[in-house]
Formats: sequence, structure tokens, C-alpha cells
Amino acid sequence: MQNSRHIADFTGRVWRYLHALGFILIAILMGASFLRSAMAATNDVPDRIESIAALASSALMLTVSEGPFIMGTARTSHEPFSFDLQYDDTEQPQRRVWLHQFEIDRDEVSLGEYLLWLRQQQRHLPDEVRKLIDHVTTIHAMQPETLARWPALYVTWSEASDFCHARDKRLPTEAEWEKAARGDRGNLFPWGQKPPTPALAMFGQYHAHEIPIVASVDSGKEGRSPYGLHHMAGNAAEWVEDWFGIDYYATMPDRNPHGPASGRYKVVRGGSWKSAPALLRTATRGGASPNQRAATIGFRCARSVR
Repeated sequence: MQNSRHIADFTGRVWRYLHALGFILIAILMGASFLRSAMAATNDVPDRIESIAALASSALMLTVSEGPFIMGTARTSHEPFSFDLQYDDTEQPQRRVWLHQFEIDRDEVSLGEYLLWLRQQQRHLPDEVRKLIDHVTTIHAMQPETLARWPALYVTWSEASDFCHARDKRLPTEAEWEKAARGDRGNLFPWGQKPPTPALAMFGQYHAHEIPIVASVDSGKEGRSPYGLHHMAGNAAEWVEDWFGIDYYATMPDRNPHGPASGRYKVVRGGSWKSAPALLRTATRGGASPNQRAATIGFRCARSVR
């Protein structure tokens, strides 16, 4: 009887060991399968990038006529939450500035255009862009047709400038950007005076992992500027040519200002998909290190007309 119990106990232990071993083997096999899937996904990234770049299309350029416009902000309200109250005093004093005629991209430079340019120039794809494309195509199943029309993000100021020059263009000056955004009558927002809404701009979004919530660069017709430009408020904030000067408005010339001769930050304009409504005003100024790569900053190009 005792021997029978010993045999039963031994048999039970053997089966438990075999059962545990089975789970271990299954886990190993599943891990190997996951690793193969992850490696396959990583290897697919270059193909996805090529597919996105293949769908790139050049931006339409629009003409901004020569002449004066109102630049900056005047204190017109004492209400603490009024859009008319300046966000900070770097927007003052308000000035009447005269600009030569110029052309500027109707749309922000797209991800497709940026990836095509990187390939043409044989430049390294930034890790941030690679990870973003890998994530949104693998986890969110986004298609190349969608991503090709996203704004280019995680672009440094130098890359933006180099991109524009490779297309026989340049980054717009801060004054050119503001005139193209607000027209010659000093619009509070590109579309006019009324506050932003989701129909007018992409703003006020949030994502913990910095996954952009953006619109196609060629969308946004309802929120167009007086010259017909899309997304001059929200979607992607935009690099411009100028260095950021805190008190530059007080000393800048009345004709064709080009910003301070040097500085620490480059000017960023227009607000982004994460911005609060006040930061979408056409006069709002911001700055960032020229080497910064951000999920919120893109660009568009301009060209002088002689």
C-alpha cells in the first residue's frame, strides 16, 4: 500500500514537471515567434519609407503681393482671457512693415517630400522619424497614402533650410510668414477674428507618447489665410529664417526685416496640433534651438520674386 502511494506521488511529480516543461517550451516558441515578427517589422520599415517617398508631390506656391501690412500686437483689451491681449511683450510694439512681393508654399512640406529629399541627398533618416513610421504603420495600420500627406516633423532648422535651398527656395522670413498668415489688415487668426474651432484648425490635441494627431497638409480649406495658405495655425508649427529677438520689434527696419544677426533660438510660428487656442494667433511668436527635433515642428518654403 505504501509502495503504491510512493509510486503515485512519483508519477504525479513527473507529470507536474512535464506540464511545467511544456509551458516553458510553449513560452520559448512564442518568444521566438514574437522576435521573428518584430525583426520582420523592423526590416519592413525601409520598404514603408520607400512607399511613402514614392507618393511625394510638390507643393503649390502662392504669391503674396508687395506692400505694407500690420505686424505684431497692440494692447487692445484688458480682459485677462481675451485673444486680443498679447501672449507676451515680444510681439510689441505693433509695426507697419513693407515687404517685397514673394511666393510661399500653400501647404506645409509633407512627410513624403521630406523622405524623398533625404533619399535624394543620401542623408540619414532621423531615428525619431523611423520610430514614428514604424509605430503608426505597425500599431495603427496607417497607409503610405495617408502618411505621405502628413506634415514633415522632427526636422531641424538646418534640414528645413537645406531642403528649401535644394528646391531653389528658402525659409520665409518671420515678417513674410506673418503677412502670409494674416493678410494686410492684421487678422487675429488666418481666417479672421473668430476663435479657433476643429473645423478651422488642428489644435488642442494630446498624446502621451508624442504620436502626432495631424491633418493632411493639403486639407484645411476652411481655415485658409487671406492669401489662400493652409494650416498657418495649428497642425505643425513652422520654422522661419530669423533668429529670435526678444526686443527686435522695437528696432527692426520698416522695410523687409530679416531678424537679428545672431541668436540662440530660431523663430517658430503658427502653433501646432498640441497648442492652446491663444498660441494659434497670427502674431504669436515662439523659438526653439536650431538643432531641436520636435513632434510639433515642421516648415514650408518661400521664394523671392524680382
